[in-house]
Amino acid sequence: MNMTAAVIPAHNEAKTIAEVVEACIGQVDQVIVVDDGSDDGTLQCLEGIADEITVDCLRRHHCGGKAAALADGFARALELNCELVVTLDGDGQHDPKDITRLLEAARVYPNHLILGARLRQRHRQPGIRRFANRFADFFVSWASAQRVPDSQTGFRVYPSQLVSKVRPSTEHRHGFVFETAMLIDGARAGFPCAAVVIDSVYRDDARASYFRPGKDVWEIFCLVAWRILRRGFHLPGLWQTIKQPAKIHQSVPS
Repeated sequence: MNMTAAVIPAHNEAKTIAEVVEACIGQVDQVIVVDDGSDDGTLQCLEGIADEITVDCLRRHHCGGKAAALADGFARALELNCELVVTLDGDGQHDPKDITRLLEAARVYPNHLILGARLRQRHRQPGIRRFANRFADFFVSWASAQRVPDSQTGFRVYPSQLVSKVRPSTEHRHGFVFETAMLIDGARAGFPCAAVVIDSVYRDDARASYFRPGKDVWEIFCLVAWRILRRGFHLPGLWQTIKQPAKIHQSVPS
């Protein structure tokens, strides 16, 4: 049986990290928390839980951004010989109960990047975020020559071969660009995407999102535009986006 890991990048998630980690235990073989320079006691909240043999806590002493935290988590998962790597946020936005459904899709679609696509109750997303996500979805689909139903979700399952082969920039300013690059460059390296439909979850007590619709969307657009232009506007990719439906794995919600 393939070993599985959940990588959880966390920056100042003291309010929610213990709840998220506890819910992941038993869903995967190993839980890897990457504390990205938190100053609110995020790791201290895992005392006791971190004694579990299946929970591994990594500490970055300076905030390097989500990209660097994910890269550290991926490296640790590869060291442990994990074949499938789930990523989810530490703020409670993703329901760990859906991990089983995403892993099921990963086994139905081998060598695919599995997305937890927030298509149910999408109206609950703030208007500017919903517009930014749809804008990004179109251009990411074009650049990767496939229909991508939720390009900005952080709830994913990566095959180990993908994280070994595709390594985008981890500069601090590339936090959200990193995940976009994994989609585009992954598809071009032979790892297309498939999706599992999940709910859009927005907690009343959630911290403010680190996603900045203006700056981050602009950086994502620049990355995607460059990928498209380098291929001479990549018109076959645009045609594939229009012609092909997204791959949606139909699974029963837990």
